[in-house]
Amino acid sequence: MNTSTLVQKLWNFCHTLRDDGVGYDDYLEQLTYLLFLKMAHEYSQPPYSRDTHVPIGCDWLSLHGKVGEPLEAHYLHMLHRLGEQPGMLGAIFFKAQNKIQDPAKLARLVQMIDAENWIGLGTDVKGDLYEGLLQKNAEDTKSGAGQYFTPRVLIEAIVECVRPEPGKTIADPACGTGGFFLGAYQWLMREGAKLDKKQKEFLRHNTFFGNEIVAATRRLCLMNLFLHNVGDMEGESSVARADALIAAPTQTVDYVLANPPFGKKSSMTITNEDGEEDRDALTYERQDFWQSTSNKQLNFLQHIVSMLKTTGQAAVVLPDNVLFEGGAGEKIRRKLLETCDVHTLLRLPTGIFYAQGVKANVLFFDARPKDGKV
Repeated sequence: MNTSTLVQKLWNFCHTLRDDGVGYDDYLEQLTYLLFLKMAHEYSQPPYSRDTHVPIGCDWLSLHGKVGEPLEAHYLHMLHRLGEQPGMLGAIFFKAQNKIQDPAKLARLVQMIDAENWIGLGTDVKGDLYEGLLQKNAEDTKSGAGQYFTPRVLIEAIVECVRPEPGKTIADPACGTGGFFLGAYQWLMREGAKLDKKQKEFLRHNTFFGNEIVAATRRLCLMNLFLHNVGDMEGESSVARADALIAAPTQTVDYVLANPPFGKKSSMTITNEDGEEDRDALTYERQDFWQSTSNKQLNFLQHIVSMLKTTGQAAVVLPDNVLFEGGAGEKIRRKLLETCDVHTLLRLPTGIFYAQGVKANVLFFDARPKDGKV
């Protein structure tokens, strides 16, 4: 089956599930679980014979021969147990749930994935397929996933401006589905780039570091990277499920490429004893921040500066209010201009994001002061 046929086959089934109330985001999650298990099974077989750490009884073969309610019950048991495992396995299946309520449709999806040899497909094929699913999900306004998906044409433009070098570290403190990581990976692996074995190994295992606080989005990011041959199913996750702004970074990096979430106020959800939820404004008290504020974009900007090595470079997507508002924004801008070499401002056309009406810019700056002076 060629790539376009496989993509169409998966999309057609997605439309079938939507008739049962399963949205693109839920479909993507279930596809992620099953794809990961199928590929883990393929890696466990000769000639690879790798230990994938998938518990016996929760592996791909355990799904075979089950239909109806027994399949649904076993699938629920698998998801729960896999979510308790350490490393990449536990990260992919963290708080996993079955969103396909019709066991017959679940069985059909298992059969579709089982029919393909996924390792045999090229990295580009698997990666393009998954990226296409992510983009389609972002375009679905009902899912709200657009906030976690930076348009890939914008990412490509930013990466080409930064021109990251091999053997250097790249971070994104709000990495969404991993678009900036993949953009940098594709740039470093572009035709004509000559990476030696050591550089390729570093690129796969030691280059990318990120944070994504939303568990479901983090799962999609990890799978997206895995399908593009970044990371390893036996290793630890390079994307932390934590709020990047809580504390100063434990390590500094060479590049930060980021599109932090838009919206002026940081907040946290508080659940009382009756199960009712409320949101409180959240101000981060960080000694390394120039200014305490509840404006999350200003907090991300300060955090990104703290993430950079003394020779580090950053490219950050920011809304207009960060560049032009007074108060804390003005004080932070002044410190940024004093501390860093802010050398380029790329104005973006309105409507480039799936959240229409957003006016945004890309700010490029280097961590070293202009001419060595503050």
